[in-house]
Amino acid sequence: MKVTRATFDDVMVPNYNPAKMIPVKGEGSRVWDQEGKEYIDFAGGIAVNCLGHCHPAMVNALTEQGNKLWHLSNVFTNEPAIRLAKKLTDATFADRVYFANSGAEANEAALKLARRWALDKHGADKNQIIAFTKGFHGRTFFTVTVGGQPAYSDGFGPKPGAIEHVDYNDLAALEAQMSDKTCAVMMEPLQGEGGVISPDAEFVKGVRELCDKYNALLIFDEVQTGFGRTGSLYAYQQLGVTPDILASAKSLGGGFPIGAMLTTAEIAEHLKPGTHGSTYGGNPLACAVAEAVFDVVHTDEVLAGVQAREELFKSKLAEINQRYGIFQDIRGKGLLIGAELTEEYAGKARDFLNAGADEGVMVLVAGPSVVRFTPSLIIPEADVLEGLARFEKAIAKIVG
Repeated sequence: MKVTRATFDDVMVPNYNPAKMIPVKGEGSRVWDQEGKEYIDFAGGIAVNCLGHCHPAMVNALTEQGNKLWHLSNVFTNEPAIRLAKKLTDATFADRVYFANSGAEANEAALKLARRWALDKHGADKNQIIAFTKGFHGRTFFTVTVGGQPAYSDGFGPKPGAIEHVDYNDLAALEAQMSDKTCAVMMEPLQGEGGVISPDAEFVKGVRELCDKYNALLIFDEVQTGFGRTGSLYAYQQLGVTPDILASAKSLGGGFPIGAMLTTAEIAEHLKPGTHGSTYGGNPLACAVAEAVFDVVHTDEVLAGVQAREELFKSKLAEINQRYGIFQDIRGKGLLIGAELTEEYAGKARDFLNAGADEGVMVLVAGPSVVRFTPSLIIPEADVLEGLARFEKAIAKIVG
Protein backbone atom coordinates (compact mmCIF):
# COMPACT_ATOMS: atom_id res chain seq x y z
CA MET A 1 0.00 0.00 0.00
CA LYS A 2 1.34 3.40 -0.96
CA VAL A 3 0.88 5.87 1.89
CA THR A 4 0.47 9.55 1.05
CA ARG A 5 -0.62 12.65 2.93
CA ALA A 6 -4.02 12.25 1.26
CA THR A 7 -4.33 8.82 2.91
CA PHE A 8 -4.30 10.57 6.28
CA ASP A 9 -7.40 12.56 5.32
CA ASP A 10 -9.15 9.35 4.20
CA VAL A 11 -8.60 7.31 7.36
CA MET A 12 -7.66 9.55 10.31
CA VAL A 13 -9.75 11.70 12.63
CA PRO A 14 -9.02 15.30 11.55
CA ASN A 15 -7.81 16.62 14.91
CA TYR A 16 -4.29 16.95 13.46
CA ASN A 17 -3.16 18.73 10.31
CA PRO A 18 0.25 17.21 9.62
CA ALA A 19 2.83 18.40 7.12
CA LYS A 20 2.72 17.25 3.52
CA MET A 21 5.99 15.34 3.80
CA ILE A 22 6.09 11.95 5.58
CA PRO A 23 9.29 11.04 7.45
CA VAL A 24 10.33 7.41 7.04
CA LYS A 25 13.82 7.16 8.56
CA GLY A 26 15.83 8.85 11.28
CA GLU A 27 19.40 8.60 12.51
CA GLY A 28 20.80 10.84 15.21
CA SER A 29 19.51 14.37 14.58
CA ARG A 30 18.69 13.82 10.93
CA VAL A 31 15.47 12.58 9.31
CA TRP A 32 14.60 11.54 5.75
CA ASP A 33 11.17 11.66 4.10
CA GLN A 34 9.59 9.40 1.46
CA GLU A 35 11.34 11.33 -1.30
CA GLY A 36 14.75 10.97 0.32
CA LYS A 37 14.95 14.62 1.37
CA GLU A 38 17.04 15.16 4.52
CA TYR A 39 16.00 17.30 7.48
CA ILE A 40 17.84 18.38 10.61
CA ASP A 41 15.57 17.73 13.57
CA PHE A 42 15.31 20.64 16.04
CA ALA A 43 11.84 19.45 17.14
CA GLY A 44 12.64 16.07 18.63
CA GLY A 45 9.01 14.98 18.56
CA ILE A 46 8.19 17.93 20.88
CA ALA A 47 11.04 17.41 23.35
CA VAL A 48 10.78 13.61 23.23
CA ASN A 49 13.73 12.26 21.21
CA CYS A 50 16.34 13.26 23.76
CA LEU A 51 18.96 10.93 22.24
CA GLY A 52 17.93 11.56 18.66
CA HIS A 53 16.66 8.81 16.39
CA CYS A 54 17.62 5.13 16.68
CA HIS A 55 20.28 5.59 19.37
CA PRO A 56 22.18 2.27 19.71
CA ALA A 57 21.59 2.02 23.47
CA MET A 58 17.84 2.29 22.92
CA VAL A 59 17.76 -0.08 19.96
CA ASN A 60 19.76 -2.65 21.91
CA ALA A 61 17.54 -2.36 24.99
CA LEU A 62 14.36 -2.72 22.93
CA THR A 63 15.73 -5.68 20.96
CA GLU A 64 17.00 -7.48 24.05
CA GLN A 65 13.80 -6.97 26.04
CA GLY A 66 11.67 -7.76 22.99
CA ASN A 67 13.16 -11.24 22.98
CA LYS A 68 12.35 -11.74 26.68
CA LEU A 69 9.03 -10.32 27.85
CA TRP A 70 6.66 -7.72 26.38
CA HIS A 71 3.67 -7.33 28.67
CA LEU A 72 2.27 -8.45 32.00
CA SER A 73 -0.78 -7.33 33.91
CA ASN A 74 -0.13 -5.38 37.09
CA VAL A 75 -1.06 -8.51 39.03
CA PHE A 76 2.69 -9.07 38.50
CA THR A 77 5.72 -6.81 38.38
CA ASN A 78 8.82 -6.99 36.21
CA GLU A 79 12.54 -6.39 36.53
CA PRO A 80 12.93 -3.40 34.13
CA ALA A 81 10.19 -1.46 35.97
CA ILE A 82 11.75 -2.03 39.37
CA ARG A 83 15.26 -1.17 38.12
CA LEU A 84 14.03 2.05 36.50
CA ALA A 85 12.05 3.06 39.59
CA LYS A 86 15.13 2.48 41.77
CA LYS A 87 17.26 4.67 39.52
CA LEU A 88 14.65 7.45 39.55
CA THR A 89 14.25 7.43 43.31
CA ASP A 90 18.03 7.31 43.87
CA ALA A 91 18.47 10.36 41.61
CA THR A 92 15.59 12.52 42.92
CA PHE A 93 13.67 13.62 46.02
CA ALA A 94 11.16 10.80 45.48
CA ASP A 95 10.72 7.52 47.34
CA ARG A 96 7.99 6.03 45.17
CA VAL A 97 7.17 5.85 41.44
CA TYR A 98 3.97 5.16 39.50
CA PHE A 99 4.38 4.34 35.79
CA ALA A 100 1.94 5.40 33.06
CA ASN A 101 2.04 5.74 29.26
CA SER A 102 2.17 9.50 28.76
CA GLY A 103 2.60 12.89 30.35
CA ALA A 104 -1.15 13.42 30.55
CA GLU A 105 -1.53 10.14 32.43
CA ALA A 106 1.32 11.01 34.79
CA ASN A 107 -0.31 14.37 35.51
CA GLU A 108 -3.73 12.75 35.90
CA ALA A 109 -2.24 10.42 38.51
CA ALA A 110 -0.59 13.37 40.27
CA LEU A 111 -3.87 15.28 40.47
CA LYS A 112 -5.86 12.26 41.65
CA LEU A 113 -3.23 11.53 44.29
CA ALA A 114 -3.34 15.12 45.55
CA ARG A 115 -7.13 15.03 45.84
CA ARG A 116 -7.07 11.64 47.60
CA TRP A 117 -4.31 12.77 49.98
CA ALA A 118 -6.33 15.88 50.89
CA LEU A 119 -9.53 13.88 51.38
CA ASP A 120 -7.84 11.33 53.62
CA LYS A 121 -5.86 13.86 55.66
CA HIS A 122 -8.13 16.89 55.79
CA GLY A 123 -11.62 16.04 54.59
CA ALA A 124 -13.79 16.72 51.54
CA ASP A 125 -13.62 20.55 51.74
CA LYS A 126 -9.89 20.63 50.91
CA ASN A 127 -10.22 20.07 47.17
CA GLN A 128 -9.13 23.28 45.39
CA ILE A 129 -6.43 22.96 42.73
CA ILE A 130 -4.67 26.11 41.55
CA ALA A 131 -2.70 26.24 38.30
CA PHE A 132 -1.41 28.94 35.96
CA THR A 133 -2.65 30.65 32.82
CA LYS A 134 -0.86 29.50 29.65
CA GLY A 135 0.04 26.25 31.44
CA PHE A 136 -0.30 22.92 29.68
CA HIS A 137 -0.69 19.60 31.47
CA GLY A 138 -2.13 17.17 28.92
CA ARG A 139 -5.33 16.39 27.02
CA THR A 140 -7.38 14.27 29.42
CA PHE A 141 -10.41 16.24 30.60
CA PHE A 142 -8.98 16.69 34.10
CA THR A 143 -5.49 17.74 32.95
CA VAL A 144 -6.70 19.98 30.11
CA THR A 145 -8.98 21.79 32.57
CA VAL A 146 -6.11 22.29 35.01
CA GLY A 147 -4.03 23.57 32.08
CA GLY A 148 -4.58 27.30 31.76
CA GLN A 149 -5.61 27.47 28.09
CA PRO A 150 -9.41 27.48 27.71
CA ALA A 151 -9.15 26.98 23.95
CA TYR A 152 -8.12 23.39 24.67
CA SER A 153 -10.77 22.67 27.32
CA ASP A 154 -13.85 24.57 26.10
CA GLY A 155 -16.55 22.82 24.11
CA PHE A 156 -16.71 19.45 25.88
CA GLY A 157 -19.43 20.08 28.42
CA PRO A 158 -19.18 20.71 32.18
CA LYS A 159 -15.58 20.80 33.41
CA PRO A 160 -14.16 19.26 36.58
CA GLY A 161 -14.70 21.73 39.42
CA ALA A 162 -12.66 23.39 42.16
CA ILE A 163 -9.93 24.43 39.71
CA GLU A 164 -8.63 28.02 39.63
CA HIS A 165 -6.03 29.81 37.52
CA VAL A 166 -3.69 32.73 38.17
CA ASP A 167 -0.96 34.35 36.09
CA TYR A 168 2.46 32.72 36.06
CA ASN A 169 5.13 34.66 37.99
CA ASP A 170 2.41 36.56 39.92
CA LEU A 171 2.91 35.51 43.54
CA ALA A 172 0.41 38.03 44.91
CA ALA A 173 -2.34 36.64 42.67
CA LEU A 174 -1.57 33.12 43.86
CA GLU A 175 -1.62 34.16 47.50
CA ALA A 176 -4.99 35.83 47.01
CA GLN A 177 -6.47 32.56 45.71
CA MET A 178 -4.99 30.23 48.32
CA SER A 179 -6.72 29.14 51.51
CA ASP A 180 -7.10 26.11 53.74
CA LYS A 181 -9.29 24.66 50.96
CA THR A 182 -6.31 24.48 48.58
CA CYS A 183 -5.12 20.90 48.21
CA ALA A 184 -2.50 21.44 45.48
CA VAL A 185 -0.74 23.96 43.26
CA MET A 186 0.34 22.59 39.88
CA MET A 187 2.99 24.30 37.76
CA GLU A 188 5.60 23.80 35.09
CA PRO A 189 9.04 24.90 36.35
CA LEU A 190 9.38 26.45 32.88
CA GLN A 191 6.27 26.86 30.77
CA GLY A 192 6.69 25.13 27.42
CA GLU A 193 3.51 25.26 25.33
CA GLY A 194 2.66 28.65 26.83
CA GLY A 195 5.62 30.35 25.14
CA VAL A 196 8.82 29.03 26.82
CA ILE A 197 8.44 31.25 29.90
CA SER A 198 10.92 30.90 32.76
CA PRO A 199 9.84 31.49 36.36
CA ASP A 200 11.42 34.11 38.59
CA ALA A 201 13.52 32.38 41.24
CA GLU A 202 11.68 34.18 44.04
CA PHE A 203 8.34 33.20 42.51
CA VAL A 204 9.15 29.49 42.66
CA LYS A 205 10.35 29.77 46.26
CA GLY A 206 7.25 31.79 47.13
CA VAL A 207 4.97 29.11 45.65
CA ARG A 208 6.67 26.49 47.82
CA GLU A 209 6.28 28.68 50.92
CA LEU A 210 2.58 29.28 50.23
CA CYS A 211 2.00 25.55 49.80
CA ASP A 212 3.68 24.96 53.14
CA LYS A 213 1.65 27.73 54.78
CA TYR A 214 -1.69 26.31 53.63
CA ASN A 215 -0.68 22.63 53.87
CA ALA A 216 -1.09 22.11 50.13
CA LEU A 217 0.93 19.88 47.85
CA LEU A 218 3.23 21.35 45.19
CA ILE A 219 3.03 19.42 41.91
CA PHE A 220 5.73 20.02 39.30
CA ASP A 221 4.80 19.08 35.75
CA GLU A 222 8.22 18.17 34.36
CA VAL A 223 6.88 16.33 31.33
CA GLN A 224 8.72 18.71 28.99
CA THR A 225 11.46 20.09 31.27
CA GLY A 226 12.51 16.76 32.76
CA PHE A 227 15.10 14.12 31.99
CA GLY A 228 17.99 16.37 31.06
CA ARG A 229 16.13 18.92 28.95
CA THR A 230 17.24 21.94 31.03
CA GLY A 231 20.74 20.67 31.88
CA SER A 232 19.94 18.76 35.07
CA LEU A 233 18.02 15.50 35.39
CA TYR A 234 14.96 17.52 36.47
CA ALA A 235 14.51 21.30 36.39
CA TYR A 236 13.58 21.50 40.09
CA GLN A 237 17.17 20.57 40.91
CA GLN A 238 18.31 23.95 39.52
CA LEU A 239 15.65 25.99 41.31
CA GLY A 240 16.36 25.26 44.97
CA VAL A 241 12.77 24.08 45.47
CA THR A 242 11.54 20.52 45.90
CA PRO A 243 8.01 19.53 44.87
CA ASP A 244 5.83 16.97 46.64
CA ILE A 245 4.81 15.26 43.41
CA LEU A 246 6.55 15.34 40.01
CA ALA A 247 5.29 14.18 36.62
CA SER A 248 7.75 12.95 33.97
CA ALA A 249 7.33 11.69 30.40
CA LYS A 250 8.51 12.77 26.91
CA SER A 251 12.32 12.42 27.17
CA LEU A 252 11.91 9.69 29.81
CA GLY A 253 11.46 7.10 27.07
CA GLY A 254 13.46 8.87 24.37
CA GLY A 255 10.63 8.14 21.91
CA PHE A 256 9.06 5.05 23.50
CA PRO A 257 5.75 5.91 25.25
CA ILE A 258 6.20 6.04 29.02
CA GLY A 259 5.26 8.41 31.82
CA ALA A 260 6.02 8.43 35.54
CA MET A 261 4.70 10.12 38.65
CA LEU A 262 7.26 10.53 41.45
CA THR A 263 6.43 11.31 45.06
CA THR A 264 7.33 10.67 48.69
CA ALA A 265 6.51 7.50 50.59
CA GLU A 266 4.11 9.32 52.93
CA ILE A 267 2.06 10.84 50.11
CA ALA A 268 2.18 7.67 47.99
CA GLU A 269 0.43 5.72 50.76
CA HIS A 270 -2.85 7.38 49.76
CA LEU A 271 -3.01 5.51 46.45
CA LYS A 272 -3.90 2.18 48.00
CA PRO A 273 -4.55 -0.94 45.84
CA GLY A 274 -7.54 -0.32 43.59
CA THR A 275 -7.50 3.50 43.72
CA HIS A 276 -5.68 4.00 40.40
CA GLY A 277 -4.10 1.91 37.67
CA SER A 278 -2.98 1.46 34.08
CA THR A 279 -3.03 -1.57 31.79
CA TYR A 280 0.24 -0.74 30.03
CA GLY A 281 1.91 1.45 32.65
CA GLY A 282 5.25 0.01 33.70
CA ASN A 283 5.40 -2.55 30.91
CA PRO A 284 8.79 -4.25 30.44
CA LEU A 285 9.47 -2.87 26.94
CA ALA A 286 8.96 0.78 27.89
CA CYS A 287 10.86 0.48 31.15
CA ALA A 288 13.82 -1.30 29.55
CA VAL A 289 14.14 1.46 26.95
CA ALA A 290 13.74 4.21 29.56
CA GLU A 291 16.41 2.61 31.73
CA ALA A 292 18.81 2.71 28.78
CA VAL A 293 17.94 6.37 28.19
CA PHE A 294 18.52 7.13 31.88
CA ASP A 295 21.97 5.53 31.80
CA VAL A 296 23.02 7.79 28.91
CA VAL A 297 21.36 11.03 30.04
CA HIS A 298 22.21 10.90 33.75
CA THR A 299 25.92 11.57 33.21
CA ASP A 300 27.99 14.69 33.77
CA GLU A 301 29.08 14.61 30.12
CA VAL A 302 25.56 14.76 28.66
CA LEU A 303 24.12 17.23 31.19
CA ALA A 304 27.08 19.60 30.81
CA GLY A 305 26.76 19.17 27.05
CA VAL A 306 23.17 20.40 27.19
CA GLN A 307 24.32 23.65 28.76
CA ALA A 308 27.05 24.07 26.15
CA ARG A 309 24.54 23.49 23.34
CA GLU A 310 22.19 26.03 24.91
CA GLU A 311 24.91 28.67 24.67
CA LEU A 312 25.64 27.73 21.05
CA PHE A 313 21.98 27.89 20.04
CA LYS A 314 21.32 31.20 21.75
CA SER A 315 24.49 32.86 20.42
CA LYS A 316 23.82 31.77 16.83
CA LEU A 317 20.14 32.79 17.04
CA ALA A 318 21.29 36.19 18.35
CA GLU A 319 23.65 36.52 15.36
CA ILE A 320 20.80 35.70 12.99
CA ASN A 321 18.65 38.25 14.77
CA GLN A 322 21.29 40.93 14.29
CA ARG A 323 20.92 40.41 10.56
CA TYR A 324 17.12 40.20 10.34
CA GLY A 325 15.69 41.75 13.52
CA ILE A 326 12.76 39.33 13.74
CA PHE A 327 13.04 38.21 17.40
CA GLN A 328 12.17 40.39 20.37
CA ASP A 329 13.38 37.75 22.83
CA ILE A 330 15.43 34.55 22.80
CA ARG A 331 14.82 32.64 26.01
CA GLY A 332 14.54 29.29 27.74
CA LYS A 333 16.80 26.89 29.60
CA GLY A 334 18.99 24.10 28.29
CA LEU A 335 17.58 22.74 25.06
CA LEU A 336 14.08 24.12 25.57
CA ILE A 337 14.53 27.40 23.71
CA GLY A 338 11.95 29.89 22.50
CA ALA A 339 12.46 32.75 20.06
CA GLU A 340 9.60 35.24 20.30
CA LEU A 341 8.82 37.13 17.11
CA THR A 342 8.62 40.92 16.95
CA GLU A 343 5.28 42.70 16.62
CA GLU A 344 5.73 42.86 12.86
CA TYR A 345 5.71 39.05 12.65
CA ALA A 346 3.44 38.33 15.64
CA GLY A 347 1.10 35.41 15.03
CA LYS A 348 3.26 34.01 12.22
CA ALA A 349 5.35 31.42 14.06
CA ARG A 350 3.85 28.62 11.99
CA ASP A 351 4.99 30.38 8.81
CA PHE A 352 8.56 30.03 10.07
CA LEU A 353 7.96 26.37 10.94
CA ASN A 354 6.69 25.68 7.40
CA ALA A 355 9.47 27.67 5.74
CA GLY A 356 12.01 25.80 7.85
CA ALA A 357 10.67 22.46 6.66
CA ASP A 358 10.99 23.65 3.05
CA GLU A 359 14.67 24.37 3.75
CA GLY A 360 15.28 21.03 5.48
CA VAL A 361 15.02 21.87 9.19
CA MET A 362 12.26 20.81 11.60
CA VAL A 363 11.28 23.33 14.31
CA LEU A 364 8.25 23.84 16.56
CA VAL A 365 6.02 26.65 17.75
CA ALA A 366 4.96 27.54 21.31
CA GLY A 367 1.85 29.58 20.72
CA PRO A 368 1.30 31.77 17.67
CA SER A 369 4.35 34.00 18.09
CA VAL A 370 7.17 31.83 19.46
CA VAL A 371 9.42 29.49 17.49
CA ARG A 372 10.51 26.62 19.74
CA PHE A 373 13.64 24.45 19.54
CA THR A 374 13.80 21.12 21.44
CA PRO A 375 16.47 19.03 19.71
CA SER A 376 18.30 15.94 20.89
CA LEU A 377 20.35 16.55 24.03
CA ILE A 378 23.37 15.11 22.22
CA ILE A 379 22.91 16.82 18.85
CA PRO A 380 26.35 17.31 17.24
CA GLU A 381 27.60 20.90 17.01
CA ALA A 382 27.86 20.51 13.23
CA ASP A 383 24.14 19.70 13.05
CA VAL A 384 23.29 22.74 15.18
CA LEU A 385 25.24 24.99 12.84
CA GLU A 386 23.86 23.40 9.65
CA GLY A 387 20.30 23.42 10.97
CA LEU A 388 20.49 27.09 11.94
CA ALA A 389 21.99 27.93 8.55
CA ARG A 390 18.96 26.28 6.93
CA PHE A 391 16.63 28.12 9.31
CA GLU A 392 18.28 31.42 8.36
CA LYS A 393 17.49 30.68 4.71
CA ALA A 394 13.87 30.18 5.71
CA ILE A 395 13.90 33.51 7.56
CA ALA A 396 15.40 35.25 4.55
CA LYS A 397 12.59 33.99 2.32
CA ILE A 398 9.90 35.24 4.71
CA VAL A 399 11.56 38.59 5.33
CA GLY A 400 12.19 38.95 1.61
